[in-house]
Amino acid sequence: MSKSELRPGAEAVLEKGWLGAHKWLLMRRTSQIGILLLFLVGPWFGWWIVKGNLAYSYTLGVLPLTDPYVLLQSLVAGQVPHKLAFIGVAIVIGFYLLFGGRSFCAWVCPVNLVTDLAGWLRARLGIKGGPHVSRQVRYWILAATFVVGAVTGTIAWEMLNPVSMLHRGLIFGMGLAWAVILAIFLFDLFVMRQGWCGHFCPVGAFYSLIGKLSLTRIRLPNREACNDCMDCFAVCPEQQVIRPALKAINGTGPVILESNCTNCGRCIDVCSKDVFRFGLRTGGSDSNLGGVAGATPK
Repeated sequence: MSKSELRPGAEAVLEKGWLGAHKWLLMRRTSQIGILLLFLVGPWFGWWIVKGNLAYSYTLGVLPLTDPYVLLQSLVAGQVPHKLAFIGVAIVIGFYLLFGGRSFCAWVCPVNLVTDLAGWLRARLGIKGGPHVSRQVRYWILAATFVVGAVTGTIAWEMLNPVSMLHRGLIFGMGLAWAVILAIFLFDLFVMRQGWCGHFCPVGAFYSLIGKLSLTRIRLPNREACNDCMDCFAVCPEQQVIRPALKAINGTGPVILESNCTNCGRCIDVCSKDVFRFGLRTGGSDSNLGGVAGATPK
């Protein structure tokens, strides 16, 4: 089989073994499913480790966590949350300033499981093309959620937010949520690659704003070893973030600073040349936080 016929990551599997070429993917799935189960074991089995949902939760009766996007919508709508919610926001923002704002999308968001499945199936079926929609649209939708909240005096977006709908549906019964989640799946499968998460989701847009200052980044300490296999580009949910750092466009250093990088680690997994690794955004700190790998387009 020629190199062009190999699936992305095939060379990495040969070099590192299957586990080595899927390490970060497996850790992400463990994180996503594990977090979801922490919320579900309470209402399902009465084991109340975490109470609440992804908008606001209370862990073991001591740790409050609040979605800063939801809290801002509350304030815009004229609703002032309890002071504990502000403590929860500070904790969440501090966490994502350290590990990357859009790591929420790759490591926490349950809808990502749905869109990743659609993307995987789309690639297996060889479905290509689709309409061109600017990735900036998500920021316009983000702004619109605040405008609607201010006008209506409600956290209007949370009634439609697929993340919240899926979470509530798993606890209380899916109802309309099935239709919304199925629509997102079919849209990503047949219409546009990474259509929802990459172009329209205001939640991801909001967390990318926090991600502008995040400390943890994907670094490319071995970018000269890139063989242009494009495997990292093929698996990346935000393909536009790779090329500047990989090809030193306009003198860009060997680190992905683009705020829409989700820190999913797939570029690390699929690279047979160990081009990528997790590290810090500044200095020569290519300190490995885990595995290594990846390469992409010219």
